Amino acid sequence: MATELAPASAGAAFEPAAEAPLGVLGGTFDPIHTGHLRLAEEAREALGLGGVRLIPAGQPPHRGEPGSTAEDRLAMARLAAAGNPSFSVDDGEVRAPQKSYTVLTLERLRAELGPQRPLVLILGADAFAGLPTWHRWTDLFALAHIAVANRPGYAPHGRRWPATLSPELDAACAGRHTADPAELRHTPAGRVVPFDMTPLAISASLIRDLVRNGHSARYLLPESVLDYIAAHHLYR
Repeated sequence: MATELAPASAGAAFEPAAEAPLGVLGGTFDPIHTGHLRLAEEAREALGLGGVRLIPAGQPPHRGEPGSTAEDRLAMARLAAAGNPSFSVDDGEVRAPQKSYTVLTLERLRAELGPQRPLVLILGADAFAGLPTWHRWTDLFALAHIAVANRPGYAPHGRRWPATLSPELDAACAGRHTADPAELRHTPAGRVVPFDMTPLAISASLIRDLVRNGHSARYLLPESVLDYIAAHHLYR
């Protein structure tokens, strides 16, 4: 189990990382859509990320069986990421035999990228609030920074964070919060930073329902992904 990093003190001096922080955005991606892609792009820009790695879950532990196979979801993620040099797609969770726990993925990325590369786990406000239900959740702070996106229906965290967090999550975040994304370059993990994103009320469940009922889902997801769904008769 990873050792928890102590929160960085305000006066501590760090050398900025040689490489820009790498964003990590996981999800079931059933299917991947414009909301996911816009979240990745706005996080990249707002936080000064060197890129964003999209990681489709193979066996999501917190929900039922996805509507499409892991291989289909991986293929759709690759189609969606094509053409954006800042995006890459990681098949590690799809290939893994166990459930897709974020802490295991971050440990794998740490082994791959080394101990000094800043990693930034990108979460929506709802997922962040539910962090204490995740497997070995306190170890996440030792492995990556956490960036919390203000999604539709959630007030900006600058006005509500940390007052609305559960006591255990509030305690775990003590001393970690920063409003300055530049701090993410100064240490490989351990900070929590909020950022705003454009409200897009798009969900994978909405898209699946539209396809299932014979309605158009155009402009809610990339055309290449929509074509893949039609060609493989998904969600029908």
